[in-house]
Amino acid sequence: MAIIDQLASSTGNRDEQPNIELAEALCAANDKAGIAELVTLLQHRNKQIQSDAVKVLYEIGERKPALIKQYAPELLTLLQSKNNRLVWGAMTALGTITPLQPDWMFEQLPIILSVADSGSVITRDHAVNILIHLLKEKTKAAAIVPLLMEQLQTAPTNQLPKYAEDALPHLPKTHYPVFLKTLQSRLSEIESDSKRKRVEKVMKKIADG
Repeated sequence: MAIIDQLASSTGNRDEQPNIELAEALCAANDKAGIAELVTLLQHRNKQIQSDAVKVLYEIGERKPALIKQYAPELLTLLQSKNNRLVWGAMTALGTITPLQPDWMFEQLPIILSVADSGSVITRDHAVNILIHLLKEKTKAAAIVPLLMEQLQTAPTNQLPKYAEDALPHLPKTHYPVFLKTLQSRLSEIESDSKRKRVEKVMKKIADG
């Protein structure tokens, strides 16, 4: 059966289950031809088909990122789409392959961060995820930390606790002071008690070293 016929919108299904099942099947079979067909569907005239295709791609990326890493350039191009679903879907997929292609992803950061700054919350979430993946690369940490601090400085307060929690385990201790200063500068903006406490917990861990 053709890939397009297995997408949720083609089956008349209103939930994402067929897309998830397709991703699992493609992974299980290491079906490179099927994945290549899926990538062509990103340009389909039907926006729902496009949305289904990008969903399947990032579900594959979460399971077997090596199967989609060669399509990083196509995914990067999608970040310029006017279809927000494609933008954040592509950013999600790019996040899954970052550990496999850190050098290439590092080179694309100007594009990625520009899109994050003007995009939706979920687009920014996955852009920050990319930065955190790159933070794990010791040779890139010094360059990534200022970029990450910029994101923490401008992040919506609802997202700030998660960004801080996710970044802390991978942040070199030499950068703790700037991390602490950045979080301190945002603390008074956080209206939610629970979210403020989460940030304070991160700050305490930094202070404790």
